[in-house]
Amino acid sequence: MKLKKLKPILWCLLLSIGFAGLRIYDPYPVEVIRLKGLDYYQRQQEINVSDSISIIEIDEYSLEEYGQWPWKRDIISSGIEKAYANGAALVVLPILFAEEDRLGGDEIFNNTLLSYPVVTSQSAALKGKGKLVPRGVAAIGTSSLQDWLFDYPNGIGPVESIGNNSAGVGMLLTAPELDGVVRRMPLMIQVQGEIYPTLPLEVLRLFGGEQSYQAKVDEAGISAIRVIGVNTIDTDENARVWINFSNNFDKISFIDNDWSSIKDKIVVMALTAEGLSNSVATPINVSNGHELNMQVLQMLINGDTLNRPVEATLYEVLATLIICLLLTICALYLYYIINAILISGIVVSLPLAGIYLFNNYNLLYDYTFPIYASFIIFTIATFFRFVHEFKARMLIKKQFEHYLAPEIVKKLQRNPDLLKLGGDTQDLTILFSDIRGFTTISEQFKDDPQGLTRLINRYLTPMTHIVMESGGTIDKYIGDALMAFWNAPIPEDKTSHRIRAIEAAVEMLLRLEELNKELIKENKHALKIGIGINTGNVVVGNMGSDQRFDYTCLGDAVNLAARLEGQTKAYGVGILLGQETIQFIGDKFKFIELDKIAVKGKSEGINVYTITSEPFNYVGHGLFLKYYKGREWIQAKRAVTALLKENTPLRDYYKMMMERLDELEENDPGKDWDHVFRLKTK
Repeated sequence: MKLKKLKPILWCLLLSIGFAGLRIYDPYPVEVIRLKGLDYYQRQQEINVSDSISIIEIDEYSLEEYGQWPWKRDIISSGIEKAYANGAALVVLPILFAEEDRLGGDEIFNNTLLSYPVVTSQSAALKGKGKLVPRGVAAIGTSSLQDWLFDYPNGIGPVESIGNNSAGVGMLLTAPELDGVVRRMPLMIQVQGEIYPTLPLEVLRLFGGEQSYQAKVDEAGISAIRVIGVNTIDTDENARVWINFSNNFDKISFIDNDWSSIKDKIVVMALTAEGLSNSVATPINVSNGHELNMQVLQMLINGDTLNRPVEATLYEVLATLIICLLLTICALYLYYIINAILISGIVVSLPLAGIYLFNNYNLLYDYTFPIYASFIIFTIATFFRFVHEFKARMLIKKQFEHYLAPEIVKKLQRNPDLLKLGGDTQDLTILFSDIRGFTTISEQFKDDPQGLTRLINRYLTPMTHIVMESGGTIDKYIGDALMAFWNAPIPEDKTSHRIRAIEAAVEMLLRLEELNKELIKENKHALKIGIGINTGNVVVGNMGSDQRFDYTCLGDAVNLAARLEGQTKAYGVGILLGQETIQFIGDKFKFIELDKIAVKGKSEGINVYTITSEPFNYVGHGLFLKYYKGREWIQAKRAVTALLKENTPLRDYYKMMMERLDELEENDPGKDWDHVFRLKTK
């Protein structure tokens, strides 16, 4: 493959590598688009009501009943007691108790915490107040957890007594991405070097009745967190998990009397009243912060954590490169309709594949980057192809517009592959025409070369139109001579190109008669032409160099057509045809055999023919040929004499044959004579 044909592929390959680098660098727009693509998976899945978690809402109705927030904490205590009275497995309070109860309810509240297992909350912050409650974590691996955990400068902890009396204290977090949407949550963070579990992880520990955590860490970061007795949780290097938003929760107002549905469930007592709860954006809706934490908890309980493998980026980059290269090759070389189907298939199949992996294996793979990268590459490759094809079409138009009919040029433009150097072997019908006595005519214009040019153009213009209108290809002009051929570049059946060539030759003679009438009126010399037509296998295609070439044909059949044209004057006919040309035509034209000749340099002879019209003595001509081939010279001469007495269009031919008969009678070739006349000149 030539370098210029490889250029589009090389450019697209470089662009694909550039896209791969862009994906690895992952600038803000790329990351956001990818995250939006991952959101699509979440919106396609079925939402189920949790059978492990219920939410007791401190809503507007509750505030109407007990007054504005904050309540006296003995009200919260009564809610805890009511929850356990209805069979709650564990009570969680995603509420910050950072200050002592100014209404004096802390004593009762602390007693309740001592009586029942309750998980309270603390929060990371830029500025903190209150002492955070740490939790010991065992690090397993070769690296430090602090090297990988998100580090917050400060925090807000509960009142010391509340922190001490709580069964567990978890970090209440929402961790939005760059676009403000929460998709991931760290299970651990650090504040001033101390490690703290987030609320879902702390609740999971208490729910499982365990005492501690383990974290697996190495030089690549944190890979997993484990609560003893609970399934290992795979995380990213920063201890984050992707949130599976597949759950909804049973919700009960704090003031409702019937809490029976919370039996054996984790009960989350949370603020939901307008203005008291913080709202966060998620891939599927706008949610409360506590509900977001419970989504994580339910996911951890079910063991259906989402997983974006460490090698996901590598797979996505490789997929992008492979798809881009495939689309580049297809865009450059396949049919446009196939390419349209292919790119449509990729646009549809990649999201479907992603949904399949998500639904069946909880895997998160990005489909957006391969799609838009491949689409851009495909568009560029298609543009390269369009430009290449446009240039090829323009080249074809430039090469053929003066030699072919416009509709044939358009057909060629749709097949630019013809523009390769070299050619194919093909059966062509070749026509040569030449003005007889052109040297004499030129002498008449020796003082007026422009006049000679006008005369030649005046002659060649209608001849060219005839050839082009008949579907022929003008090969070249050689002074006053014209060369044309049929059956290339647009192939026809074996009969059509022969007929078209002969029809063109007949029309050329008729058009010449009209031109001569005009010339005679202008007191100018009338023109005579000879036309030679032959058919045979030749090599046809672009011949020349990379910088300059012509669409032409080469071969013995071409040479013979030129020789036949040269013999039209000797035989006294306007058209001389080789024996291959008249095959397969039937009775479309009236052909008569003239002779069997062998051109100079050839040993084998061919029959040559011309076209006649009525009236013509076909019987007399047939008798002449019979006597001639049978070496019956006297009878042949009598037949010629009789034909010359008629008004025959072949008068010059019969005169020539009479002279030949005289020579043969004097020098009889013998019984082995093959009746081939061998030309001594070209």
